[in-house]
Amino acid sequence: MRVPGIGDPRQVVMAALAAIAVEGIVLEAISPLVSSRPIGPSRRRYANAAAAIGCDLAPTELLDVFQRLERAFGRRHRGRRWGARPLDLDIVLWNGGPWVSPDLTIPHAQFRGRAFVLGPAAAIAGNWRDPLTGLTLRHLRARLTRPRPLRRAGHGRALSSVGRATDF
Repeated sequence: MRVPGIGDPRQVVMAALAAIAVEGIVLEAISPLVSSRPIGPSRRRYANAAAAIGCDLAPTELLDVFQRLERAFGRRHRGRRWGARPLDLDIVLWNGGPWVSPDLTIPHAQFRGRAFVLGPAAAIAGNWRDPLTGLTLRHLRARLTRPRPLRRAGHGRALSSVGRATDF
């Protein structure tokens, strides 16, 4: 298996999906790729996708495979927390419900607030339910991305900007 270094994010994601398949993990569905801005200080744009996979591995065994693949793609788990990295593979949900171990928590702690996770995931598994909230991925995505109206000011205090009037 040829593993790319840091390169075009879309090519890295596609190569990672191929590497997952080589591990004997069945790629049941793959979402379209989306581009996203980084979280934290990194300046690199990212490509993101979701995959529904099938395997006989326990979640911690699957995490071991994912971390080995991340290392093969050049990821080092040290340094800045939100720094640029060539590949990040997460287990977001599992059909066995919640999972907690010293190294892994499922569902992923921050997935509900990340459009770059919910968009691709809802595209391929929109009816999957978050075991903690009971909401579907489609519903979680809608909650995160829906336009929010400005709050109507009620009676009470107000803040006003007062400036110099223009002479006519």
